[in-house]
Amino acid sequence: MTLPRLTDPDPAPLTGPGCEAIAEGFLREPVSAVTSAAYVLAAIAVVVLARRDRRAGAPAEGLVGYALLVAGIGVGSFVQHGPDPAAADLLHDLPLAATLALLAADGVAAVRGTRRVGWWWVAPTAALAPLIVLVPRPADVLQAVMAGVAVVVTLLRARRRPQERPRIAVALGLLAVGGLIGALSRAGGPLCDPDSLWQGHAVWHVLSAAALVVLAPLVARRPARRGAAGSDDAPGS
Repeated sequence: MTLPRLTDPDPAPLTGPGCEAIAEGFLREPVSAVTSAAYVLAAIAVVVLARRDRRAGAPAEGLVGYALLVAGIGVGSFVQHGPDPAAADLLHDLPLAATLALLAADGVAAVRGTRRVGWWWVAPTAALAPLIVLVPRPADVLQAVMAGVAVVVTLLRARRRPQERPRIAVALGLLAVGGLIGALSRAGGPLCDPDSLWQGHAVWHVLSAAALVVLAPLVARRPARRGAAGSDDAPGS
C-alpha cells in the first residue's frame, strides 16, 4: 500500500475500486480505459485466426459471435472506465456475463459430447440484465458465481478432453496471474499506486483478453451433434 507523504499538502487522490486515481475529463480512469482496447484487439485476433483455420479446413464455426462478445467486453469496459454514464454497469457487465455463460455452456456440451444449445447461455444472460440495473450488488455476486461455474466446467472439460488440456492450462494460467495482480493492486492493496501508469486492473485487461483468444478454438471445435433440440447450428451463433 502506498503511504501518504506527510509533507505533501495535496489531499490523497480519489481512486476507483481498481486503485487508479480518478481524473477529470472524458477518461475518468485513463489507464484502465485505454487498456480496455485489449479486448477489441483480442476480438480481431479471434476473427483473423478463425479465417486462417477455415482456410486450413479446421473448425471455425461460431467464432464470429464469440468475437463480438469479446469486443463487447472491451467497449463496455471503456465506457465504465471512461465517461462512466448511468448505463455503464449494464454495458460493462452484460457482455462479460454472456461470454462466461457461453464458455460454460460450451464446456457442458463438450463434457456431454453434444452440440452447444443456444438457450443454455442466452437465458441466464437475459435473466441477469434486469438485475444489473435494479440490484447491482446481487448481480455482481451472480456474475462471480457464473465465473466460478465457467472455471469448474472448463476444468471438467480438460479432464474429459486431454487434447485440450494445454490450451486450457495456458488460458487459466493467464487468468490466474492477471487475477492475482489485479487483486493485489486494488485500492488499499500492496501494489496499489493511484498515480502510476502501472495499474493491476489494466494488467488484468491484457491477460484476460489474451486468455479469451487462447480459448477461442475450443468454442469452435464442438463435438458432433446427438440430436439435441435447439442447438445453435448457425455459423456465428
